[in-house]
Amino acid sequence: MSIPPVRRARWSVAAVFTLHGAVTGCFATRIPWLREQLDLSNGQLGLALAFPAIGASLAMPLAGRIVHRYGGRASVRTLLALWCASLALPALAPHPVALCAALLLFGAAAGMSDVAMNAQGVEVERLHGRSIMSGLHGMWSVGALLGSAGGVGAVHLDLDARLHLALAAALLTAAVPVACRRLLDVRPAPGQEAPPRFALPPRSALLIGAVGMCAVLAEGASMDWSGVYLRDVAGASETVAAASYTAFACTMAAARLAGDAAVRRLGPVRTVRASGVLATAGGALVVAAPGPAAGIAGFALLGVGIAVVVPLAFAAAGHSGPAPGQAIAGVATITYTTGLAAPTVIGALAELASLRASFALVTAATAVLVLAAGVLAPPARGGVVARGAKGARADLRDG
Repeated sequence: MSIPPVRRARWSVAAVFTLHGAVTGCFATRIPWLREQLDLSNGQLGLALAFPAIGASLAMPLAGRIVHRYGGRASVRTLLALWCASLALPALAPHPVALCAALLLFGAAAGMSDVAMNAQGVEVERLHGRSIMSGLHGMWSVGALLGSAGGVGAVHLDLDARLHLALAAALLTAAVPVACRRLLDVRPAPGQEAPPRFALPPRSALLIGAVGMCAVLAEGASMDWSGVYLRDVAGASETVAAASYTAFACTMAAARLAGDAAVRRLGPVRTVRASGVLATAGGALVVAAPGPAAGIAGFALLGVGIAVVVPLAFAAAGHSGPAPGQAIAGVATITYTTGLAAPTVIGALAELASLRASFALVTAATAVLVLAAGVLAPPARGGVVARGAKGARADLRDG
């Protein structure tokens, strides 16, 4: 096996993660606009934001079968293009029912592309021979940062969200073929049985997924509610509120890009425990924030604290049992669906109590990371290099 194709695949999958994150960042900055445009309450907004979770839950189990039939490269390219193009849909909704329908499709595209690209990332990590998953998720955060920065600029220029998201969708979709060109064309071995269309996560994925779930609850809540929180609770201006997610994404990106080095030095368990302490401190600062500055600092610290948890959950799933692909899909389904459902949970609790109470729940979830980090311990034998993807092969030819 020649090393250069694997290295090129690493850069290509990093570009894929960046594009995926950019879509999320663009959308997050326009949630306050959607709320005002359709005159939604906290509860109504939370209900609308449940539909991406529903769409992802229905569609994500199909991703494994799509990859099996069409190969890793073509699947990622097609599903990522659908995700980028769907960015234009929510802002075009004329009323809440149409918004829910748009967000259903938005979540379905997000979930399937997420599963496919993480499976590609784990395969590249296995062939590369060293930890890269935290760095790949760091590139996702870089993309989210770039997308959110563009969104802040659009808000500051008073650009209509319909135009902003349509232009962003067109540019990101056009970049997909270039980003995917050097991906590994992972295909099943001859005679390998196709995975079921729908399958429950294996037992090995449940505890790992539960740890990831705590992190993505905080991530989803911060992504979709930080702007509303700072504007309505901390008294920030609209531009400053839109910038809150940028601060969150910036610190998360930096922590993930440094995460592989931290894992090699401390190991996954101690890294996650230290991260849980930081995230809990950040959540407490958000809850107690007397003004915008403290709130932004709290969201930034939350970003640092939860940054490496999900990448390590995917890596642990890949090493957790005899069927790593199914475990990865299981963890992806648990964590990603939780992340998409988090805004709904936050909105419902805000309607019943307050947004401060909602982020108190987030803070409690991050504290669980300190206690449950042990489930991410690597197996006694093997590792990234030793464990292969059973029954699969990777075509390393360029193009």
